[in-house]
Amino acid sequence: MGTVIIETVVDPEEAAAVAAVAAETFPLACPSHSTPENIAAHIAANLSTQRFVEYIDDDDRDVIVARDDAGTVIGYALLVHRAPTDQDVNGALTSAGVDPETAAEVSKMYVLPDHHASRGEAKPAHALMDAAIEAANARGAAYAWLGVNDENRRAQKYYRKMGFAQIGTKTFDMNGVVEHDHVMGRTV
Repeated sequence: MGTVIIETVVDPEEAAAVAAVAAETFPLACPSHSTPENIAAHIAANLSTQRFVEYIDDDDRDVIVARDDAGTVIGYALLVHRAPTDQDVNGALTSAGVDPETAAEVSKMYVLPDHHASRGEAKPAHALMDAAIEAANARGAAYAWLGVNDENRRAQKYYRKMGFAQIGTKTFDMNGVVEHDHVMGRTV
């Protein structure tokens, strides 16, 4: 793997490429008990091309992508620049001494598995997270938070490595099935 190019997507024509990465990577982060039907329903409702068009066009969101040398999207992050509406998240933020109005959410962050870097190679996930934190800071956020499934130990380890710590818990509805997430956060 060579250079990793990080950029914020502003052209809705790019939504299909981001949605394709989302459809490939989301199932890899799901708990083992997740059914293919529930995963597919979540992708259709939240990670479709049309949804990414909406995310790209939303002034309160940034879709940040990682590209390989050929310009192909190999990963993405979705950043939300508004206070959370989930009461569990607001409670976790408040308990951590953070005003929810000053927090941005790293809503999604995935890199295609064959682009996870080895020693000495560019690290697309690190570059994406750094860009998300910089974007949150540029929009005036003092804190970034995210939710990660309580069974996804690999992602939790990565987020800790990137400076996040668990500050609470919340639930997540995946097509009618209640999943449990850790709420993790860090200053920006």
